[in-house]
Amino acid sequence: MKPFMRWLGLVVVAVLLLELFFVVRIAAMSVIDPQSTAFQRSEAWQLATTKGSLRWRQQWVPYAQLPVSLKRAVIASEDGDFINHDGVEWEAVEKAWQKNAKAEEQAAKRLQAAKAGAARAPKIVGGSTISQQLAKNLMLSGERTLLRKGQEFVLTLLLEAFLSKQRILEIYLNSVEWGEGVFGAEAAAQHYFRKPAARLTAYESARLAVMLPRPKYFEKVPNSGYLSSRASTIVSRMGDAELP
Repeated sequence: MKPFMRWLGLVVVAVLLLELFFVVRIAAMSVIDPQSTAFQRSEAWQLATTKGSLRWRQQWVPYAQLPVSLKRAVIASEDGDFINHDGVEWEAVEKAWQKNAKAEEQAAKRLQAAKAGAARAPKIVGGSTISQQLAKNLMLSGERTLLRKGQEFVLTLLLEAFLSKQRILEIYLNSVEWGEGVFGAEAAAQHYFRKPAARLTAYESARLAVMLPRPKYFEKVPNSGYLSSRASTIVSRMGDAELP
């Protein structure tokens, strides 16, 4: 029993030290711009090992210099209640959980009927706010487990506790993926429109915002009808988006 308790104690200490590391790192982000995120490093490693090259385009732009149109477009597209919630939209999480449970149940039935493992995997939907997306990209892996989701919630609340909404949006817009090896608003503006982010039009900002859930896919299909249609919808909603 004693060895087990000793082992359990070590695990608890390790978890507490890890959480303390997260607290210190997030607190430092209130004044220090993060040089990279866990997601960026993972993507860079994947590109280096699969393609033998390191493509990493990113240039930090302070919040005041980021275009208002892009801030409004991203909030309108990704997180309409950004400035009001505490980092997590619990109702959206509950709905996403229910949809995922239903999708997994239907997939299991199809798999049982097929008896050959040919059934499609269930489509997992999220419910993530901008703060949650940032927490995940900054410090976590891309795996989808209850443990990782729980840690995402903790990191999200830490971000909201230590950083202002402006700072959260600033870090997000400067680090989010917008294509293969393309990170942040400035790199995205240069990559897709050959201009600095400060000169993006409302429609261009909306197109970039619509790309965020699937940036690599839309990078390959820039003439997507959905992309154009959805961007027009976001433009019409941008006026209602509240900025921090």
